[in-house]
Amino acid sequence: MITIRRLEDISAELKGSFVTIGNFDGVHRGHQYLFQNLVRQARNAGAGAVVITFDPHPKMVLHPERRPFYLITTLEEKIKLIATQGVDGLLVIPFSPEFSRTTAQEFVCDLLWDKLRIRKILIGHDYTFGRGKEGNEAFLVARGEHLGFAVEVMNAFTSNGDIISSTLVRNAILAGDVKKAAACLGRPYNLVGVVVAGHRRGAGLGFPTANIQPEKVLLPARGVYAALTKLAGRTYRSVLNIGLNPTFADEQLSIEVHLLDFNEDIYGRTLEVLFWEQLREEVKFNGPAALIAQIERDVARARELLP
Repeated sequence: MITIRRLEDISAELKGSFVTIGNFDGVHRGHQYLFQNLVRQARNAGAGAVVITFDPHPKMVLHPERRPFYLITTLEEKIKLIATQGVDGLLVIPFSPEFSRTTAQEFVCDLLWDKLRIRKILIGHDYTFGRGKEGNEAFLVARGEHLGFAVEVMNAFTSNGDIISSTLVRNAILAGDVKKAAACLGRPYNLVGVVVAGHRRGAGLGFPTANIQPEKVLLPARGVYAALTKLAGRTYRSVLNIGLNPTFADEQLSIEVHLLDFNEDIYGRTLEVLFWEQLREEVKFNGPAALIAQIERDVARARELLP
């Protein structure tokens, strides 16, 4: 997959492609369904398949007052995930206040037509673009008839009665329902972070933990989770805690992961945590003995759940 991050770098080989456009945060199953249709149709027509997205997320530029802004995937994660879908090219358009003033007419004529000379565009059922969200299905169909490209609007992708969307995934993660989030994403939700110094209480309790500083601000609800942890090419079953450690009256939120059957010094190393299932909510215990007993139950339950 060719990744292009500047409009002026669009290559001739991407011209005449089938394209889709969107933010695609999370690259969830709905997005995957759209990409699979794009690739299949492009292959049948002997054309390339190109995905167009934006960085940063437009809402971060248009609504800077909304913080924190919860992204499911970093840009690099999004690029890697889209690359697995079989598309030929990914155009990452830098989104700025200036670009936000681009009209739908300018976007279609200058980019989709003049630079890409698209043959067909597939969009999600609710996608809009351009200044004032004036670009929609009716607008694209009209411009396509005039310029010579086809338009197809994909129906919403549903699972268990839910329309799969980035908002649905974010809300599931924030609620601690990482199992539902994984069902929507088609994979477990992940956090990547560097191991930093913590209070070192875990080792004293018999359960050493790695305190991680995550790249993303979207964290599951406070509580204890069964998780898989990737380190240096290996995967370890784990128990992870997100919270304030109320038993010890901590005031700062921490993310601590205990790797089962593992005891090495990994300060400064980078871990990737895959959330499997919430074991319980955050609880304040009467003292270390009660906490240790509960952690033992958490570990036993994690061993049952994790592959």
